[in-house]
Amino acid sequence: MNTTARRTLARGILAVGAAVVGRALAQGVRRRSKAIARVSPDLRSPLLWFPYSVRSRSDLEVLRAVVRRRRTRIAAGVRIERRTVPGIGGRPDVGVVVYEKDGRSTPSGALLWIHGGGKVAGSPEQCHATCSRFAGELGLLVVSVDYRLAPEHPFPAGLDDCHTVLTWMHDAAETLGIDQDRIAVGGESAGGGFAAALCQLARDRGGPAIAFQVLVYPMIDDRTAARSDHEDRGDFVWTAASNRFGWAAYLGTEPGGEAPPYAAAARCSDLSGLPPAWIGVGDLDLFHPEDVDYARRLEAAGVECELHEVAGMFHGADVLAPKAPSMRSFREAMTAALRSAMQAAPSEP
Repeated sequence: MNTTARRTLARGILAVGAAVVGRALAQGVRRRSKAIARVSPDLRSPLLWFPYSVRSRSDLEVLRAVVRRRRTRIAAGVRIERRTVPGIGGRPDVGVVVYEKDGRSTPSGALLWIHGGGKVAGSPEQCHATCSRFAGELGLLVVSVDYRLAPEHPFPAGLDDCHTVLTWMHDAAETLGIDQDRIAVGGESAGGGFAAALCQLARDRGGPAIAFQVLVYPMIDDRTAARSDHEDRGDFVWTAASNRFGWAAYLGTEPGGEAPPYAAAARCSDLSGLPPAWIGVGDLDLFHPEDVDYARRLEAAGVECELHEVAGMFHGADVLAPKAPSMRSFREAMTAALRSAMQAAPSEP
């Protein structure tokens, strides 16, 4: 083949390659455009155009770096303190961030909060706004757990850390100025999953008592990660690929098979005797089906549960678009439910 022929062939190959890449990009844009069209107009952030999933350890390091840089504003009149809770039963000590309103009336209700991050990322600092708002508006003592993360620390490490802090809050209630009968637990995403499992664990062990659970689009069923058909859900923030990675890291095995008790809250067959619950989730969230099913099962088991669904809401939309009217309503509904649960008459000091 002479030089001219080789050049002609090379140009032809490049042209075909460019056409293939161009078509693929166009198809990707069309698919993304259709997905964004399903999102509520007030939640359509430009960031939704950039797909991202955690599929590997290198992806995880990127996610962790992004989350580490994220700090939210602390509500006025609320002070925070980093503390260390002593480990129990041979467990390691656990770091916490405590939020307290100036002039808090004691004994007050309390909230154990658990941050999200797919069980593999995150820290209490990402929840400064949420935790300080609960402390300021509701007069609660809020304790946010800095639990150990997978895959370095798979199940049950993170749940054990949450249980350690719950036990400490109960045992040190008088010193902390809180009412043992008004301790709620809550969290978003993976944190919501931990909160749900913690309620089951506390019930089965006969305490510590939990008055209420706030589950914000909770990550509660590893079997979702084993499914391929998600009915146009999970396109944004936390995808099916990320979910598979997170569950595999936490369980130490592929999700969807056998799972130990308390690893995935939705696996629990008996939901009777659990604390009243508020569950909030959007209908575009990958976790929507598992969360709705869990809410219905709680009600069927005789547990009072308020399910708050938001049309056109994707996973983490309240974080990505906090000023959107629908997300303000979402937070207000959550706050109202917690306020109502914490207004029970305090115990005698």
